[in-house]
Amino acid sequence: MSKDQDPIPPCFDQANQAPERLTEMFVGIAQENRIKLGQRPAERAVFRKLHGVASARLVMEKKIPAKLKVGVFAHDSLDAWVRFSSDTTPTSPDLYSTLGIGIKLFGVPGPKALGDDGDTADFIMQNFPIFFVDNAKEMVEFTYAGVVAQDYPGYLKKHPKTKKILDQMEKVEGSTLTTTYWAILPFHAGKNDYVKYRLEPVTPPENVPNDERDYLAVDMCNRLAKREYQFRFMVQLRTNPKTMPLDEATVEWPESESPFIHVATLILPQQDISVRGQSEYGQGLAFNIWRVPPVQAPVGSIAEARKVVYAAGADARHEANGQSLQDPREPRTPTAGCPFHAAAQAKAEPVVKDTCIVKAVIYPSIGVARVGSSEKEWFLGPEVPYPKPEDPGYYRDAHKKLKRQGARFRVYGVNAKGEIVKELNADNAKVEWQVQLANTKSAWYGFQLALDIPEAASAPPSTLRNAVVTDRDMLSITPKQRKVSGKKAKPQRFDDGKFMGEPVYLGEAFTDKQGRLIVLGGHGVSASYDNSRAITFANNEGWHDDTSDGPINAKVVYEGLELMVEPAWVVVAPPNYAPQRKSVRTMWDLMRDVAITAGTLPKPKRPSFTFDILPLFERLNGLQWVNAGFSAGFGWKGAIDLTSADALSRLASNNTAYVELRRTIANQFRNYEVDAWSPKPWPWLYGDAMAIPATQTPRQNASLTATQLAMLMEWAEGNFVEDFDPERKHATSIDEVPLEQQGDTLTQAALDFCLADAFHPGCEMTWPVRASTMYMAPFRFAHALDGWIAPGLGEILTSDGVTIPNGPLYGQQAGGITRWMAVPWQTDTASCRSGYDKSYDPYVPSFWPARVPNQVLTKQNYDVVMDEKKPLGERLAAFANRASWINPLGSTSYTDQINNMIHHFDHLGVVEVHPGPSDHQHFPAELEVEDQHIPIADMPAPNAKHAQHDEYARVGAAEVVNAESVDIMTIEKVRRFPRGLHR
Repeated sequence: MSKDQDPIPPCFDQANQAPERLTEMFVGIAQENRIKLGQRPAERAVFRKLHGVASARLVMEKKIPAKLKVGVFAHDSLDAWVRFSSDTTPTSPDLYSTLGIGIKLFGVPGPKALGDDGDTADFIMQNFPIFFVDNAKEMVEFTYAGVVAQDYPGYLKKHPKTKKILDQMEKVEGSTLTTTYWAILPFHAGKNDYVKYRLEPVTPPENVPNDERDYLAVDMCNRLAKREYQFRFMVQLRTNPKTMPLDEATVEWPESESPFIHVATLILPQQDISVRGQSEYGQGLAFNIWRVPPVQAPVGSIAEARKVVYAAGADARHEANGQSLQDPREPRTPTAGCPFHAAAQAKAEPVVKDTCIVKAVIYPSIGVARVGSSEKEWFLGPEVPYPKPEDPGYYRDAHKKLKRQGARFRVYGVNAKGEIVKELNADNAKVEWQVQLANTKSAWYGFQLALDIPEAASAPPSTLRNAVVTDRDMLSITPKQRKVSGKKAKPQRFDDGKFMGEPVYLGEAFTDKQGRLIVLGGHGVSASYDNSRAITFANNEGWHDDTSDGPINAKVVYEGLELMVEPAWVVVAPPNYAPQRKSVRTMWDLMRDVAITAGTLPKPKRPSFTFDILPLFERLNGLQWVNAGFSAGFGWKGAIDLTSADALSRLASNNTAYVELRRTIANQFRNYEVDAWSPKPWPWLYGDAMAIPATQTPRQNASLTATQLAMLMEWAEGNFVEDFDPERKHATSIDEVPLEQQGDTLTQAALDFCLADAFHPGCEMTWPVRASTMYMAPFRFAHALDGWIAPGLGEILTSDGVTIPNGPLYGQQAGGITRWMAVPWQTDTASCRSGYDKSYDPYVPSFWPARVPNQVLTKQNYDVVMDEKKPLGERLAAFANRASWINPLGSTSYTDQINNMIHHFDHLGVVEVHPGPSDHQHFPAELEVEDQHIPIADMPAPNAKHAQHDEYARVGAAEVVNAESVDIMTIEKVRRFPRGLHR
């Protein structure tokens, strides 16, 4: 006998035992078995896949027929919570699943048909008007076939009617909020009447197949984030017992005999259903069709069975999850903005911000100053993430020297929650600033490779720089702490530090007219104590430079009380040669990811398109002004359009029509778990383990942070905040930013213009910033205790040694951040180029183009573009023609180039914003142009003290220089693994 002919044993198929048998199979066998196997949290027996939970309100129509105005419908309106789900497993796809809705109403006191008293009432419906079997006995036989005999196909072969209904139930639903739901079974309506229920969406459906596994949850979240949704609650009165049976669930009552009547409206207000705890709350709710006033009790054998099965399933689930078995008396408070609770909110005491200042906090938490050759002129670094472009010429003085970039710090008073209450300055408090700078590069270990990646084991060992110098203090430039206070405090110079006995100026500290601190760094003076030439990119023996870093602290007295102060840090870095450009992964992105991974900063519930996704596209596009490959790929009318108005109209939309477009773009970004060492994945930047020829590791090239990649995947699925506004104007001054946001804005502004790809070693900071132990709080470095003596680490620094407790990746002393960088910085900056392997592409991948340009638009070509009398073809060619930024360094040898950079780094061009021509159909509205392109005569052995301040060296204007013709394929910068990569 074949299996599909096996009969169900008569002892199992007793009609009067149907509720018990169904409970046994649904709960005792299926649900409790999953619980025994460790399912956490324990799930429902049916409709297990959650799409979302929303707060709602059921508002009754004013004119309801008297015979229908019973039980729930006798109220004017009721608070509700609604759970949307599918009758499938949580990991199964949404498409063709049976949708269900559970509605729990609050404020319905009294006895229930379930057999107890309570204050709630439940409705349960699904997206099909009938059930697939008629009664409980048939349901037992169907369930037995699947749960016990494990032969649904055999059962359906013998029951074509059931199979047909089940096939019809597999239909496409585009949204939980535009679906029609039916209660399927009849219910009492008073003593003598029976009814059926239906929910009709007010918003018409768009039922298009969608292969995304969880598209219904994403859709529901996106829709309710934008606006309110409504359903009409409809009731159909039983008027003909012959055509409207009470215990034949496969029979649809004909509307021709009894049309549905609109008795109420279920309103789901605009809300954020992703708020923490809301889904968990909905999952904890238990729904039972018998939890209604007795006058609305359900009817039929299937209803009788559901009464027992649903109650048993809820108890099993709640016990396994440690939840109360009692139904809640009061609803969860809806998320902010729910209009139905405006009255209650109005009665409550108004929320008053705590203005009690208990602590002072310095912002930015990490400030960035930059060296410059100008003796007297300087400017402030960016204080908002999107600063307005400065006028051409802004970054140089009258002698064409580069101005220094200053870092400005402010003190804010915060309440116990850490919320900013007010800025504390010389007008309302006594603030004494304490600043320390140091440069300890030459006393530290040489850079070979980031020590927190596996490839470090294959690189040459990281040994002490200047190992022959026994007095290591001679190698550290450590001026004493400086203090300034009040308004317009005079500069305090950091000029008492020495390198090998010679004084070195590292910068100065002073205050502005409000008493805010300003820190300036050095003048870009780099020199060797023995007059040797620089020969390598990062570890030049005998050399020093005047970059630095150190702690920023303050003594703050406010209203007679000295406040505890959260300190900050300042980093003095190399110049920024492209002031408007950001790398695709900025230092702020990296430190944000470190904090999220460490659990000290919350992960975004849903990424914002405007603030999390769009910046990636804008940065790729913006690099067109500093790299010819990015210009052709992502730039003006390039191969990949991510920023035009037409592109953004699609990319900023979470419409399912664009899901594959979004996924295709997201998949272009490098993912270390998928991509090897191919240079093709975005963002076309070299990585921490870059080498020529390419090493067989994905870290040959850079990737975004894990947080950025995760947000891209959410965006691809459509699960993001659709907040793009093409008319949005970013704040261009910190004064335009709300007070409570100013601190975080200052920090992001400073770190957004710092590089985090690649750490080889880097521009401003390097790989130790990836260690969570470096921070006391997100974006805020931990400070070593006063008088701390760092443990000795030996002559060779290893990956194990660097991570010892209280070692170099813990609390920091002055000089601790920049000591990992190249010495002098100019040699690394001159070595970081693009397109090393020109057989692949002469321009990409690239090192650090956002700070150290590769190919730029010259003033000569800009003039051609702007001359609208010239032929369009000539102007287009001039626009596309990008000159090598390093050409001023000469073409004689690599050694000459890096030494020329040391002594005339200010010859290199600054990329500035200029207006574009009027024919915007052919050219951008703004163009970024290199301000100068002055060649440098090869430098002899350096005059250590005064070489930087010589007048500009010049060569004949007719001389053609091609700095990129110099062979650098054998330099240490790209020969990272001389003995191969260990496996």
